[in-house]
Amino acid sequence: MFMALGFDSWAQCAMCRGSVESSMGNGRNNVGVGLNTGIMYLFVMPYLLVGVIGYLWYRNSKRAREERQLVVSRVKQAYQG
Repeated sequence: MFMALGFDSWAQCAMCRGSVESSMGNGRNNVGVGLNTGIMYLFVMPYLLVGVIGYLWYRNSKRAREERQLVVSRVKQAYQG
């Protein structure tokens, strides 16, 4: 959601923060950016995976429901005709 809306969001654990502060003291800032990107990647992946599985489950259940309705309608036609 944060990525879709374009907001900047940052998250760091205590060890990562210590590493970033240490590297910034040495004059390197790229470590913090890389850590934040990695943390956000790890944060988003489980939600993305659950969303994809949910969508596939919904699509398959919808298809199965339509097939059951088709079979029921054909059985009703066979008994009426």
